[in-house]
Amino acid sequence: MGAKKPINKPTSFRQDRIKKSNLKVGAKPSAPKKDGIRLNKYVANSGICSRREADTYIASGLVTVNGKVVNVMGYMVQPGEEVKFDGRRLQPDPPTYVLLNKPKSVASTNSESKGLTVMDLIANASSANLKPVGRLGRNATGLFLFTNDDQLMNKLHKKGMPRLFHIELDKNLKAADIQKIKEGFTLGEKTIQVEEISYVANKPKKEVGLKIKNLGNSVIRELFEHLGYQVVKVDCVTLAHLTKKDLPRGRWRTLTTEEIDLFSML
Repeated sequence: MGAKKPINKPTSFRQDRIKKSNLKVGAKPSAPKKDGIRLNKYVANSGICSRREADTYIASGLVTVNGKVVNVMGYMVQPGEEVKFDGRRLQPDPPTYVLLNKPKSVASTNSESKGLTVMDLIANASSANLKPVGRLGRNATGLFLFTNDDQLMNKLHKKGMPRLFHIELDKNLKAADIQKIKEGFTLGEKTIQVEEISYVANKPKKEVGLKIKNLGNSVIRELFEHLGYQVVKVDCVTLAHLTKKDLPRGRWRTLTTEEIDLFSML
């Protein structure tokens, strides 16, 4: 099969289309069905926009199903139905999973920097509308997962995803502070609870391994700064069952079927 042709988002003509779509164009569909895939997800999975933008396009009458404008948010697209955006037929992307070994000085989001971002590094990985799972700070390194699988995203954000970090501090970590971290404590409104923590074998005691389910990155720095340490290096070495084996810094790869299936066990 040939590569998908890019679908341009509406630009200068968007407002005209939106104004026109306020008229009653086409017939309303029957009551939303319970099975199938939600229309906004179907549109977003085609790679042309985010789900939030899809809601706007649907409400504005820019999306049709089987030739009729559909502006019912909960409409479920059934197998065989033809969905079009601006007259162009959409084909949703299959679930895609990409693992990146993030280098230092690369931002996780566009809001962090105008320079290079992780999305630039995986730009050629897939035409799907991939999103990062969790966060890694600009100067953090290591494993970073991307997917367009909203079901998995929601599961991981709800339950957390075990990540093992190799952390280097500005000075040796006291055994008493390791015990405090193991016991857990509260920082403001955050409850800090780690899965495991220990010194890295054959390394100075300022280097530790920390396993935590929290998907954020700032909590690690907050934890050690609270105890009087500065974090020098943060490297995510394992992410759930995924490792950096055969994945050099700055490179990405797609997950195997077996690796994808193992997420169901989390």
